[in-house]
Amino acid sequence: QVQLVESGGGLVQPGGSLRLSCAVSRFTLDYHAIGWFRQAPGKEREGVSCINRSDGSTVYAESVKGRFTISRDNAKNTVYLQMNSLKSDDTAVYYCAGDPDLYCADDGPLIASDFGSWGQGTQVTVSS
Repeated sequence: QVQLVESGGGLVQPGGSLRLSCAVSRFTLDYHAIGWFRQAPGKEREGVSCINRSDGSTVYAESVKGRFTISRDNAKNTVYLQMNSLKSDDTAVYYCAGDPDLYCADDGPLIASDFGSWGQGTQVTVSS
């Protein structure tokens, strides 16, 4: 079974940056689309970004375009989410998720139920 482990969360001031990491099982990045989601208290889980397995193409939610960048390092079996210009609205638990049968298309919001495997989450708090 695919395993995903997030790290890199923490407390940051508005305007600051954080880089989240998602370490995945061996030989998984070549065969899985990997997405990042977030969930704030009292809100539904929201898709943030996705990177596809085949061509490495990426998808972003409108709310993070131009501020967040998803990338992967196949040698380290790790997917990253670089978050810049952070706002208080970005405060949430961030999850990475993977699925072998999914291609993330830039034609609508990412759907959590499309991803079969999930990490445990990492807290990001943006506050002064």
